[in-house]
Amino acid sequence: MKTEKQIPLRHRIRREILSWLWVALAFLLINGTLGQARVIPSSSMERTLLVGDHLLMSRFGYDAGVPLVDWHVSLWRSPRRQQVIVFRSVRDPGVDLVKRVIGVPGDTLEIRRGVLWLNGERLEEPYLLRPMSARESFGPVTVPSNSYFVMGDNRSNSYDSRHWGFVPRSAIIGTPLIIYMSIDAPEQAWQPGQIKQRLYAYLNALLHPQSVRWTHLLGRL
Repeated sequence: MKTEKQIPLRHRIRREILSWLWVALAFLLINGTLGQARVIPSSSMERTLLVGDHLLMSRFGYDAGVPLVDWHVSLWRSPRRQQVIVFRSVRDPGVDLVKRVIGVPGDTLEIRRGVLWLNGERLEEPYLLRPMSARESFGPVTVPSNSYFVMGDNRSNSYDSRHWGFVPRSAIIGTPLIIYMSIDAPEQAWQPGQIKQRLYAYLNALLHPQSVRWTHLLGRL
């Protein structure tokens, strides 16, 4: 058997390149079909999710795609009522949003005096940051097929289905699993394209560990 030094250099280089190609392929497969990471940029899901929460999201059964290109295909799973989901924005497909499913296909919902009614029954919502205003009214509306009605847990600061309509099933990417990091930093740091501010937030967390919300980590959603 030849030793490593006896193997021609070109063969060693080719073997190394093939090894890295397999690693890249495995990454693309996992990132495109099993899981991805997301960060919360706004307060629309407080108290469940805080600005600066870093999520591990499961795509399994919901969506498959190729990273870095806009190619996706919906799979067999569908979200249930009151489940938190990640989906592509109806208004801006290049932006991913996180909201809670309130109505599934066929449901009729209505907000009367700040109370949410689903299929004629009052819906209990223990996850809300605070009760909706008694002046809040909406609907009634019936959720069409292959669509979902979503809302944020911070109802007074959530731009959701009350404003822009239903989420098509084809736009749903997956569901959050755990919070693996939570950093208390300005909201601007987590907006798309703010690389400098985000790096500063990470550096600040290293220098000042108290900016990490340790008790919020690994929270299930």
